[in-house]
Amino acid sequence: EVLLPASMVLGAEFSVEGEVENAAGSVQLQVTTSRPAEATGLLPTGAAVQTKDGAWTSNNQSIAFGMPVIAAEGSATRKRFEAYFEEFRQLFPASLCYTKIVPVDEVVTMTLFHREDSHLARLMLTGAEQRQLDRLWEQLYFVSKAPLLMVDTFEQLWQFATQDADPSQFEPLRKPIQDGAARFREQMKQAEPKQVEGVVALANRAYRRPLTEAEKQELRALYAKLRQEQLPHEEAIQLTLARVLTSPSFLYRTEKSPTQVAQGPVSNLELANRLSYFLWSSQPDEELRKEAELGSLRTAAGMQRQMTRMIKDPKVRRLALEFGTSWLQIRDFDSFDEKSEKAFPSFQNLRGAMYEESVQFLTDFFATNGSVLSLLDADTGFLNDRLAEHYGIPGVVGPAWRKVTGLRQQRRGGILGQAAILSKQAGASRTSPILRGNWISEVLLGDKLPRPPKDVPQLPEEEAGLVMTMRELTEKHTSVARCSGCHRRIDPYGYALEEYDAIGRWRNRDLGNRPIHTKTKVMDGSEFEGLDGLRQYLLTQGRDAFVKTFCRKLLGYALGRAVQLSDEPLLSAMQTRLGASGYKVQEAMAMIVASKQFREIRGRDRKEASE
Repeated sequence: EVLLPASMVLGAEFSVEGEVENAAGSVQLQVTTSRPAEATGLLPTGAAVQTKDGAWTSNNQSIAFGMPVIAAEGSATRKRFEAYFEEFRQLFPASLCYTKIVPVDEVVTMTLFHREDSHLARLMLTGAEQRQLDRLWEQLYFVSKAPLLMVDTFEQLWQFATQDADPSQFEPLRKPIQDGAARFREQMKQAEPKQVEGVVALANRAYRRPLTEAEKQELRALYAKLRQEQLPHEEAIQLTLARVLTSPSFLYRTEKSPTQVAQGPVSNLELANRLSYFLWSSQPDEELRKEAELGSLRTAAGMQRQMTRMIKDPKVRRLALEFGTSWLQIRDFDSFDEKSEKAFPSFQNLRGAMYEESVQFLTDFFATNGSVLSLLDADTGFLNDRLAEHYGIPGVVGPAWRKVTGLRQQRRGGILGQAAILSKQAGASRTSPILRGNWISEVLLGDKLPRPPKDVPQLPEEEAGLVMTMRELTEKHTSVARCSGCHRRIDPYGYALEEYDAIGRWRNRDLGNRPIHTKTKVMDGSEFEGLDGLRQYLLTQGRDAFVKTFCRKLLGYALGRAVQLSDEPLLSAMQTRLGASGYKVQEAMAMIVASKQFREIRGRDRKEASE
C-alpha cells in the first residue's frame, strides 16, 4: 500500500513494472485504488490480509480473465499456460468469444461468408452430419456465387486502399482470388447439364407421376431453344422451371380414366396421391411412393400401415387445418378482423392463440384416434398463458402450449367452448344467438335451411345501452310469421351459448348488467340449459345427426367432391362401424381409404373412347 500526496499525482500517471522472481512461477499484477479484498470482487472474501508490519498479502489462487498472466520466457509454467489456452481455443472458437469478427461498420469488407464451425462440428456432429454440413456450405457458396463476388470485392477494396494507404499489401491476394473465380466458372459450366436433368427429375415429383419420354424431351428441347436464342444458362433454366410449375399436370391432380368400362381402379401412384392429399394435403413422401410402386397399397394391410404412419407424422396437422377448420368455418381465423376494437381491444392480440387452440385440438383428435363424440365433450384441450387468462383458467404459466385437463369444470371442453368458434359466430360488438344457432344446426347437425328474406330488419349492432337483452330482442325479432319457421329451429341452440360474449369469454350478465338466461327448448320438445345442457343434447338426441354430418364432411373432403346419393351406403356403414368401435375417428378414415369410391375412378364410355 503506497500513499502519495495529491499535489504529486495531480495530472500525472502512476505506473509500475513487475517481473517473476521464480522462473517456475506465474503471477498476475493489479494496481487498484482500494484494498485488494474490496477492489473488484475478483478476490475471494478474506483472501487479502494485513500483516504486522503493515504490508498486504493475498493467498488468492484464482485467475482473473481480464488481466495478463506473467510467466518467464521458455519456462515450463509458460508452456503449460500456452497449452491450456490452446485447449480452450479448441473448445471455444474465436467467433464465440468476439462478437465482431468482421468490422461490419467498415466501408468495404472481403468476408462475404465467414465459416468457423470446424471446432463445433468436431465436438458435436457425427461424420455423416459433418458431411451434410459441408454440402450445405458448398451449396451456399455455389448459389451465392461467392468466388465471383470476391473478384469484385477485391477490386473495390484495392481501389479504396489507394486513397490513403499502400494497396501493394493486397496484391498477393489478387491471383488466388482470380484463380478461384476461374475454377468456379468451370464448375458452373460443368453443372449446366446436371441442372437441366435436375429440372426433369423435379418434374417427376411435381407431376406426381413418372414423366413420359416425350415430356422429358419437351423440357430439354425448351431449354436448348432458349440457349439458341442467346439467353444465359440461368435465365434459360428459370424459364424451363417455370414451364414445369405452370403445367396443368402440376396445378391439377389429374388421373387417367379407364376406357370402355363403367369404373376401374386408379393407378398405384394415383392411389398414393389420394391418400397423401387426404391426410397431408401434399404429395406423397419417398416412403409412400416406394410402397405405391411395390403395389402394397392395394392390400388392406399395406394401406392401413401407411395410413397409421402418416397419421402419427406431424404433417397430419394439415388435415386439421385443411379439413377441420374449414368444416368448422374458422379457417384463417388468425387473420379475422371483424371485431370492434373499441368493444374488444384485446381480441386482435388473442385471435392467433384462439385459432391455435382449435388447430392443436383437432390435430390431437386425429393423431390420437379420438372419439368423434369427443369433439363435443372432450375434457382436455390446449392452452397457453394468454388464452388461459382470457378464459379465467388458473395454473397455466408461460407462452408454451400445453395439454390441459379438467376443462369442463371451467365451462370449456370440446369445440363448443372454444373462443375461435364462439367469436366467429357472433357480431362485431355483440353476441348473436341466430349465428350460433344456425352454425350448430347446419355445420354440426347437417340441417338444410333456406336463405333468409332480403328485407329482414337488422338487430342493433351494440349490446350496451339496450333496454332488452339480446335474447329478448332476438325473440321479438323472430316473432314475425314469415321468419319464425326457421328461427324456431335455430335460435334455441344459440340461446344456450349466451353466457359467452362475442369473443368467447364466460359471463353471467350482459353489457347492460342484465342477468343472462340460457334455458331453452328446441323443436323436438327437448329442454336444456347452458353449454352443458346443449352438449348433452347433441350427444344424445342429436348424436346420430352429428355423426352422420361428420362422416359426410370427412368423406367429401377425402374424395375431393360433393357426396352423392351413391355414397349413402358407405356413409351408413361408416356410422355403424363408428358406433361399434367407440366412435374412433380412424375407423371412419380406414373405411374411406378402403372404399371403392377412394380406390376407383369412373371410366370413359365406349363412344368417348372410340372418338
